Amino acid sequence: MNRQPDFLASECRLTGPEARFHVLPVPLESTVSYGGGTAAGPAAILEASQQLEDWDGRSCPLDEGIHTLPAIDCRGQIEEVLTRIERAVAAVLRAGRLPVLLGGEHTVTLGSLRALAQGLPKGAIGLIQIDAHADLRESYEGSIYSHACVARRALEDLGMPIFQFGVRALSAVEARLRNQDARISFLDAATFAHNGLPAELLPADFPNTVYLSFDVDGLDPSVIRATGTPVPGGPGWHDCLRFVEQALRGRRVAGFDVVELAPQPDDHASSFAAAQLVYSIMGIVQRN
Repeated sequence: MNRQPDFLASECRLTGPEARFHVLPVPLESTVSYGGGTAAGPAAILEASQQLEDWDGRSCPLDEGIHTLPAIDCRGQIEEVLTRIERAVAAVLRAGRLPVLLGGEHTVTLGSLRALAQGLPKGAIGLIQIDAHADLRESYEGSIYSHACVARRALEDLGMPIFQFGVRALSAVEARLRNQDARISFLDAATFAHNGLPAELLPADFPNTVYLSFDVDGLDPSVIRATGTPVPGGPGWHDCLRFVEQALRGRRVAGFDVVELAPQPDDHASSFAAAQLVYSIMGIVQRN
């Protein structure tokens, strides 16, 4: 089996452990409930990244360095996989670097959040989530570790406040929870379409240290169609990047992930867009 290429290996000048961004591929596909293919997402992003330019339009994130780690072994029980993710992310954090996870289904985020939460009081880190779905179910199809439960696990198991952007598909139970739990804030797709971004985006008491989780189905399917559940009516490319820039401004970014790409052989555009998204977020973090 050929080794996967490093992220933007075609251009990168600083690729060793001293690089700022440590890319961790996590090809997990355990609980997908509609369209499959997320296990191939990380490899597709890495392959597409070879076609990126080093200038992202405003800066050159490559100047910070990008180090690509071996893919996480996603075989076995989901708890075992989450432990592997947690240990890998914890190692990146101990080295003082910034973890960048490539999914894989959205459950991979929980392993990363567990590593970040180690030794910290509940509420010390906030989760910023871009997603078409709320992912606040207590369980789904018999599993509390379903991709549909990742935000609920962050909220209840780790005590993390959450800000959600772009949601447009959720259950009645999730809708009630969002309206009843003060730890959950949101700017849904329909509200954004009518009103845009408010001047004061995140709550005043939202943590200064944040983790960004970007489910590619948060984007409108006209941008990325290759995902398990492409929900119409989402924010566009520049909308999402403007949100990320405003949400992260002045905050410490502890890590981020891009998840739920389900690549299709006849859709290079989606894979390329996901790779560009990863690099664009690196640029926002660099300039922050």
